[in-house]
Amino acid sequence: MHSILLQSSTVVEATGLVRRYGQGETCVNALRGVDLGIATGELTAVMGPSGSGKSTLMHILAGLDQPTEGSVTIAGQDITQLSDTELTLLRREHIGFIFQFFNLLPMLTAAENVVLPLTLAGRKPDAEWVRELTEKVGLSHRLGHRPSEMSGGQQQRVAIARALVSRPTIMFADEPTGNLDSRTSGEILELLRSMVTDLGQTTVMVTHDAHAAAIADRVLFLADGEIVRDLGPSDAHTILETLEAVTAR
Repeated sequence: MHSILLQSSTVVEATGLVRRYGQGETCVNALRGVDLGIATGELTAVMGPSGSGKSTLMHILAGLDQPTEGSVTIAGQDITQLSDTELTLLRREHIGFIFQFFNLLPMLTAAENVVLPLTLAGRKPDAEWVRELTEKVGLSHRLGHRPSEMSGGQQQRVAIARALVSRPTIMFADEPTGNLDSRTSGEILELLRSMVTDLGQTTVMVTHDAHAAAIADRVLFLADGEIVRDLGPSDAHTILETLEAVTAR
C-alpha cells in the first residue's frame, strides 16, 4: 500500500488566527487569536457548540477563507500570502476535502468522480494507486455507477477516495457522517481511521458527534472562537462530558 507519510512532525501551523465578520456594532469575532499545530499522521477532531468557530477554523486552515489577522502554513508554505491562483494550485496539491453532502458530480460515474481532482489538474491517474484506493474504500464493484444509483454511504466512500487520490498532505472532513445513518456512519468512521493508521493520512475532522470524535488521536474544543480544551485520545463519554462543559461556559 502506498504511504502518504511525511517526514516533518507538524504539517499545518496556525498562528494568531482572527476572523471578523462585519464592522462596528454588528462585528462578529468568529475566531479570536487561535494558535494551532496539526501533527503529521494524526486524526484531529474539532468540536464545539454551534457558532463556536469550528467551520471557520477549518475553512481558513484549508485555504477556503482568509483570516482577518494571523497566518497559516501548510507544508512550510504561508498560504495567507498566496494569490488566488497560487492558492488553487496549493489546494490541488496538498489538500483533500470531504463534505457532509458528498458534492459528487451527478453526470460522472464513481470512477470518474474519484479521479476528478487529477483530471482538473491535468495529471494522469496512477492506475495502481486508484485501484488500491477504490479497493480499500470498498468501491471496486460500484465504479461504473453514478451517484443517483448509490446509497449515501457509497457516495461518501467515493468522496473519501476522491479526497485521497492526489495523496494530499492533509485531508479535511466537514461533518463526514452528518448525513448518514448510525450503521453507515460507523463504517465511514472505521474507514477514515484506517486511512490515518494504514496510510499515515493526516486528517482534520469537524464533527458534533462524540462517537465520531472518539476515533481521533486528539480532540480540540472551540467556544466563542477560542480553543478552550485539547484532549488526547478519549472515549465518547468523556468527549460528551467535555462538550457539555464547554457549551455551558
